[in-house]
Amino acid sequence: MHVLLTGATGKVGQALIRRLAGNAPDVSIRALCHNRILEETAALTVVRGSISDRETCRNAVDGMTHVVHMATCKETPDQIMDVAVKGLFWLLEAFRQSPTAQRFVLIGGDAAVGHFFHRHSKPITEDAPLTAYPGCYALSKVLEEVMVSQYGIQYGIDWCCLRAPWIMEKDDFRYSLSFGDDRFGGPDWSAMVTREELEHARRTGAVPLLVEEDGTPVQRNFVHVDDLVEAIVLALTAEAARQKLYNICMDEPVDYGAVARYLAESRGLPAIRIRGPFVSNWMDNCRAKAELGWRPAYDLKRLIDSAWDYDRSPSDPRKVWYPG
Repeated sequence: MHVLLTGATGKVGQALIRRLAGNAPDVSIRALCHNRILEETAALTVVRGSISDRETCRNAVDGMTHVVHMATCKETPDQIMDVAVKGLFWLLEAFRQSPTAQRFVLIGGDAAVGHFFHRHSKPITEDAPLTAYPGCYALSKVLEEVMVSQYGIQYGIDWCCLRAPWIMEKDDFRYSLSFGDDRFGGPDWSAMVTREELEHARRTGAVPLLVEEDGTPVQRNFVHVDDLVEAIVLALTAEAARQKLYNICMDEPVDYGAVARYLAESRGLPAIRIRGPFVSNWMDNCRAKAELGWRPAYDLKRLIDSAWDYDRSPSDPRKVWYPG
C-alpha cells in the first residue's frame, strides 16, 4: 500500500505517520508539504508544493494507491478556497485518472453539520442534513463532503469520509478550558466573564462551565487523535467503507457540567458558570462501530486525565498554526 498524506505536519498527520510506519512494514508513505516540511525517512518521502497547483497534485498522487486528505484551513478567507475547493479538486482529478488509485479518504469535520451552532432534534447520524454555521471554515467542510461524494457518482471512485469533531491530543483539552492567553481554540472564555471573574479564574485555575440559554450544560463532541488514527487505518482497507461517510467521535459528547464536577472531585478546581449562545448536539458513531469494527478508547475521564497529566517538554511548545 502506497499512501499519500496531505496535512501531514498536523497532529493527525504526524500520529498517522507514526502508526503506519511503526506497525505496517509493507506501507510506504508520501507527504505533500507546503509551509512546513517533514524529514524524510526510510518509510516517508516528501513532495513539496502547493495543493492548489495541478501539477503538484498530479506528481504527489502518481503511483499512490491511497490518499488521506487532511489539509485544511480555519477562518482564513484568502486561503481556504485554494485548499478546500481547488486543492481537493486537483487531488480528485489526479486520483480518478491514476491507474494505481484504490481509495481516497477525506478527513471531514462536524462543522459540516453545524456543531455548537445549529441544534439537531436527534442524534446526528451520517444522514443528517449539511448545515454550515457562519464563516468560511464550516462552508469548506460542507463543500469537501459534497465534492468527494459527487466524484463517486460521476466517476465511481472509491472514497471514504471520516467526519471528526474537535480533535484532541496531549494537553489540548486542558488548554481548551483556559481563561489565560494560553487558551486553545474557542470560545474565548475571557471575553465571556466579568473582570472580577476573570481574575478569579486565572488565580485559582477555574474552568468554564458552559450552559445554554436555559441553563442546561452544553454537550459538545470531541475525539482523541489516537482514536481518529485508528479509524483512518481501518478505513484505508475496509470493504464496507467504500463510498461511505462515518462519524468518528467519542461515544458521548463532553458535558461541561460533568467536566466541572470531575475536575472539582479529582483536581480541586472551581468552575465558573458561563451562559453562551451555543447549543448541545450528540454525534452518533454507531455506523463506524458496526461497519469498521472501530471503538473509541477515550471517554470523558480519560480525556481529562490524559490532558492534565501530560508533561509537555520544553522542546515541544504549544503552537497555533492558524486562527479560528
